[in-house]
Amino acid sequence: MGRIDRDPRVEEPRTVEDRFLKRLRKKARKGLRGWPIATVAFYGPNLDQATKVAVGIVPSENAEVEELRAWLVDRGDIRSDSGIAREILEFIEEHQVRSLAISDGIIGCPHQEGIDYEGEWCPVCEFWHGRDRFAGQRVH
Repeated sequence: MGRIDRDPRVEEPRTVEDRFLKRLRKKARKGLRGWPIATVAFYGPNLDQATKVAVGIVPSENAEVEELRAWLVDRGDIRSDSGIAREILEFIEEHQVRSLAISDGIIGCPHQEGIDYEGEWCPVCEFWHGRDRFAGQRVH
């Protein structure tokens, strides 16, 4: 196997972008620090690949989500997209979020019932047919 030498000038922007991912994770680890709270949920065609992330802003206790924004990718895993992580961070900072909750994993299909498809199960994401969306386990 040949060795690939990488130019550090090419990799530096990736390092700069990674700081946004680290800032999101750090903010979530701090726990409940007041309101508003941002909720971050990942969705994908299976338990291994997230293709959608939805971020909701809850302004106060007992309130409903006030602002909701979603990001999608066609390929790859959205969780490793530092550009989207930066946009999420900007979105939550714009809303002066004090606390952040992130789903542990992928919590269902990225398609919305009644919007992207009709019926009980998404015709595109067969993995989720008969599965609990939070546990990923079969229920039928």
